[in-house]
Amino acid sequence: MDGRKQFITVIAMCVGSMVTFLQITASVSSLGAVGRALEVAPATLVWVPSAYTLAVAALVLSAGTLGSRFGRRRMFRSGAVVLALGAAIVVVADSLPTVIVGQLVAGVGGALILPNSLAIVAATFPDPHRRTEVITLWAASSGIGLAVGPIVSGVLLDHADWHFAFTPAVVLGAVAFALTFTGVAETRQPGTRLDPTGLVLGTVAVAALVYGMIEGGGSGYTDGRVVASWILALVAVCAFVAVELRVPTPMLDVRLFRSASFATISAVAAIALFGFTGLAVLQVLFYERVQSLDALATGYRVVVIFAVYVAVAAVAGRLVRRVGFVPPLAGGLALGAVAALGLLTQTATTGFELVWFWFALFGAGVGLVAAPSTAAAMVSVDADRAGMASGAVNAARQIGSVLGSSTLGAVLTSTLIGALPSELSARGVPEPVQADVVAAVSSGQMGTVDENVTAAIGSAFTSGVHTGLWIIAAVFGAGAVATVAFVRNRPHVVEGSAPTLVS
Repeated sequence: MDGRKQFITVIAMCVGSMVTFLQITASVSSLGAVGRALEVAPATLVWVPSAYTLAVAALVLSAGTLGSRFGRRRMFRSGAVVLALGAAIVVVADSLPTVIVGQLVAGVGGALILPNSLAIVAATFPDPHRRTEVITLWAASSGIGLAVGPIVSGVLLDHADWHFAFTPAVVLGAVAFALTFTGVAETRQPGTRLDPTGLVLGTVAVAALVYGMIEGGGSGYTDGRVVASWILALVAVCAFVAVELRVPTPMLDVRLFRSASFATISAVAAIALFGFTGLAVLQVLFYERVQSLDALATGYRVVVIFAVYVAVAAVAGRLVRRVGFVPPLAGGLALGAVAALGLLTQTATTGFELVWFWFALFGAGVGLVAAPSTAAAMVSVDADRAGMASGAVNAARQIGSVLGSSTLGAVLTSTLIGALPSELSARGVPEPVQADVVAAVSSGQMGTVDENVTAAIGSAFTSGVHTGLWIIAAVFGAGAVATVAFVRNRPHVVEGSAPTLVS
């Protein structure tokens, strides 16, 4: 393939990657506006971003298989159209169920885009070092989507109805679709077969797990429905592994995870997006609900995380070539953990000038992790399983993303409701009024209240945010330790063989 076509291919795939993550930030940035317009309780509101990432996480592996069999360019084109259609449904939605349906449809499109765009990039650049750099650029483009999302959404939310926050995804989906007609080559893997049983079991497992996380935040983690969902998830996972070990062409060859290095890299990819998406949700809700900032002011603050992420991710590939995979991955996770702990200093009255550094440090940490983790997974398998590896790492990233928004959103809600009565009592609010306030906050129908109630809600909300930050710090710290212990460090290619990882 000549240089011009390679350039067009990279641009098209990067636009596709960007729009899939732009949809996430549009969802997160518009949470406050959607909640107010549709009078949605906080425990239910987390479904707005989670519905999208749930669909992506559940379907991304099978989408990679579809691309390998029927053509990755064809599936990429289909994904661009479907994502734009889902975003368009949200644009015209007038109820929460319609918003969630649109998000689910858009998630199907995102699932088709992500593994196939990555596989197309990998196939376009066979040289492993050049491929690592381009994959890093592809991964960084997701950060561009995350970075511009809060600003674009903030401007649109300040000047128009909340529906318009989702229009950029419609436009960029159309652009990604159009670019594929100007030089992107079709690629596929002969002999690939569909794995419908694996698809169903994998989808059920992810859906049941995430439902338990979200519902547990509102109903309690010992609620019968929550426990049943986790049992279903466990059974589905066990059945999925058993099926994938027996079928001749599995959707996911679980034997890949016998490699401690590959398994750890997949976990690290999930951890990075868990913290990235989760922190964004926590901070957007904090600024809008506690500090009463509008969407644009919130966007300007949160964009610091995403902008630094883009800048660092853009050079992470070169760093990998110098020092290998372990220092960026472990170092990035450690920086993220430190930044999350630093943000514990944030209160209802803390100015942004006192916390922007922690935002930047967190963005830098994730920037060191996201792109190298993708590249490390891709070079850790032989060429005929590159598509499967891309699907696996994307599935891990999206599962991390959906767990970040859903789990930390649920933790925030449960901590808020649990801490609110004591905060109200400390400010002299009578018990009958306390019950009304808790009920109003739980249902998302809070009206005008006096300053004591406002202060109590702000303090309880801040406690919920802090609990989420502790979780992020702990998960990132554990990931850093695991990286040092299990990940092999450098990409290595033996002439005539597939790239592998060696120490």
